[in-house]
Amino acid sequence: MVDEDYELEEDIGEATIVYETPDGETAEKTVPNEHVAYFQDHWIVKTGTDEQGRDIVRRIPAQRVYHVERTVDEFAEEVKTLLDRVESVASSIQTKIPLGGGGRTPDREEPHHIDISTGESADRDAGSE
Repeated sequence: MVDEDYELEEDIGEATIVYETPDGETAEKTVPNEHVAYFQDHWIVKTGTDEQGRDIVRRIPAQRVYHVERTVDEFAEEVKTLLDRVESVASSIQTKIPLGGGGRTPDREEPHHIDISTGESADRDAGSE
């Protein structure tokens, strides 16, 4: 039986984001790694929770961020995680937008060739002989 009060105390590291505020000042915020993410040209940082327990996040435009520094257990593992995420997104996009090379080839008409010196259809000449 699992104790309901049991909580994992795994150290996931921290992230420090340094960015420019709307009034031109430089701000720095340090949060657990799981509370910062990059999405749609913005850094998203969890800044707290409201009275109902919902997360409050701050979206910081990428062009206002000077740097994000994270502590990780192993750099190679962090890079592999990022690569896995990119491959997952690419795979998802490919299933939504077929990019060829794997499966049915769309029906396409052959190009129509015209002899530029005479203006005659090269296809017609080749087929009529």
